[in-house]
Amino acid sequence: MDLPEKEQLFNGDTQKDINTIENSDSRASNKFRRIFRHWNRRSEKRKVGRVVFKSGQFNLEKWKKYKYRVFPDIIKVFIDSQWKWTIVMCILTYIFIWLAFTCVWWIILEIHGDFEPVHLPHAVNSSHWVPCVKEIYNFTSLFLFSIEVHTTIGYGTRTLTLECPSAMITMCLESIMGTISQSFMIGVVFAKFTTPKNHAQTLLFSKNAIINLRDRDLCMIFRIGNTRKSRIIAGSVYAYLIRYDSADVLDDQIQLQLKIDTSENRSFMFPISAVHAINDSSPFYTLSAQDILKANLEVLVVYEGTIESTGQPVQVTSSYTTQEILWGHRFVDMVEYHDDKQGFVIDYSKLNATSLVKTPLCSAKRLHLHYQNKKHMYPSS
Repeated sequence: MDLPEKEQLFNGDTQKDINTIENSDSRASNKFRRIFRHWNRRSEKRKVGRVVFKSGQFNLEKWKKYKYRVFPDIIKVFIDSQWKWTIVMCILTYIFIWLAFTCVWWIILEIHGDFEPVHLPHAVNSSHWVPCVKEIYNFTSLFLFSIEVHTTIGYGTRTLTLECPSAMITMCLESIMGTISQSFMIGVVFAKFTTPKNHAQTLLFSKNAIINLRDRDLCMIFRIGNTRKSRIIAGSVYAYLIRYDSADVLDDQIQLQLKIDTSENRSFMFPISAVHAINDSSPFYTLSAQDILKANLEVLVVYEGTIESTGQPVQVTSSYTTQEILWGHRFVDMVEYHDDKQGFVIDYSKLNATSLVKTPLCSAKRLHLHYQNKKHMYPSS
C-alpha cells in the first residue's frame, strides 16, 4: 500500500470508518491488516524515550545542587543492589573490619613488646613474659584472633590477659562492632527477601495495550496476570497518561478512569483486564488512530495488592508508549477448562497474544457523533 492510500484510509470521513467495521469487504480488510503490519514494523525500529521501562524501573535521574553527601544511605544501597553485589559488599565489610582491628591489635602488641624474639610464645617459659594476648606469633595469628573476637568463636588457645588495658578496650569495641555489623547484614538480607519489588516479578502486564469497540464505545485495554500460586487480594489498578511537549519535556499527567472486567472485589484468581472507556471525559476522546501513533505520550500503569499467604503488600508498574498501543486488536482467551484435568488451565504463554478485529480508525468523538446522527435519521434503529 502506498502513502496516498494510507492517507485516504486514515483521513476518511466517519462513515467510511464505520463501514470498516460494519460492511468492509475483503479488500478493505487486507488494507487494514497491511497498515497494522506496517505499524508493528515501524514500532520495532523506532526507539522511544520513556519514563517507565517495561520492567517497572523508572527512567529518572535526580539532580541535586550538592552532589556529594557525607553520610549516604548505605542501607538503601545494599537493599536496592543486585544479590551478587550485596554478597560482595557483605564479604568486603567483614574483611575490612577484621583487617582494621588486626592492625589495631598489632600496634598494641608492638608497643607492649610482645613481638620481641624473647617474648614470643615458645620463649615465654624461660623469660616469664606476660603478653597482652597469648599464643600470638605474627600477623596471621593476630588476624585469626580478630576473627574469633568479632564472631565470638573462642577456640581457647589465643586468650586475652590482664596485662594491657588498651587490649581490653579494643576487645570490647570489636565485640560491639561485630554485633552491629551482623545485625546490619541480617536486616539487609531480610529486607531484600521481603521487599515488594521481588514479589512483583510474578505479576505480569501484557506487552501491549489494545483499543477496540465495546458496546459502541472505543476502549483501551491491558491485561494483568498473576503467576504465583498464592492469590493477591485487595488489588487496585491505576493508569496515568503522561504527555510530553515537542522538546520531550514532561508536560502533563492525567489519571485515567479504569474498570475491571471481573468485579470490583478482585481476588485475582484469573488474569484480569483493565478497561479504560474512551468517552467525553477521556484525554483520548479526540484522538484517532493516526493521532495516537503520532502523539508524544505514555501510559503508566500500576497494580497494588496484598499477598494472601503472607499479608505483605506488592506493587508492580509498567508503561505503554504509542508504539505499544495496538488499535483494532483484542486479547486471546487464556483460561480453558480441561476435562482430563477436571479443572481450569491458565496458559500464560497467551498473555500477550492478540488478534485483529474490525475497528473504526476515527476518534471516539467522531464515532459518537456518527451514532447520534444515525439515531436522529433512523429513530427506530
